[in-house]
Amino acid sequence: MSVDPMVYETQFFGFTPQTCMLRIYTAFQDYLFEMLLVVEGVMLKKLDGIPGCKISPSQIRKCTEKFLLFMKEHFDKLFAKMEEVLLQLVLNIPKNVLLPEDRVQEQYRYSKEEFQALQDELQQLQQQCRAEAAAEQALRAELEEQKAVKAELEKILQCFDELENICREHGAGNFKESFALLTQSSKKLQDVLKDVEKKSRQMKQHDQLM
Repeated sequence: MSVDPMVYETQFFGFTPQTCMLRIYTAFQDYLFEMLLVVEGVMLKKLDGIPGCKISPSQIRKCTEKFLLFMKEHFDKLFAKMEEVLLQLVLNIPKNVLLPEDRVQEQYRYSKEEFQALQDELQQLQQQCRAEAAAEQALRAELEEQKAVKAELEKILQCFDELENICREHGAGNFKESFALLTQSSKKLQDVLKDVEKKSRQMKQHDQLM
């Protein structure tokens, strides 16, 4: 069998020419075996009908095997010639023939250096695409975070609006002024609380000394 990979022929036919030849060879062998078995069966029937025949079935089988070996040797020689002819004249694509799907290569030819430059450019573009995708993902995450912060700020503003409305309903005047006054009062209360806690500690210390 030929060891030439015949890649272009495989692309065109959809199978390797060597595989085709192997299947033909196997089919011929199978038919040869089947034919000899039929011949052997016919011979056994004919000899069985002859009175006093001294040829046994085992002798016929030996003769069949010898004939099979003889036929196989001659068939292998003939098949080798047939394979050579088929691979060269039938299953072979000439070097000057270009398949339709490869005609674009004839129209756009590149040297190894040009092809390598294209590969490098493609790699750079892929890296840029990955970097832009990562940046876009980061921007999307930041945008989602800003949306969440905006929603919280809107809730806070809504609370302030509600408090201002409540103050107006109860005659508290301007909410900002009321909030500032409330803050000052809270600070004064904190100072008073601290002073009370300080005096309480002093009194506890005095009681312990007594």
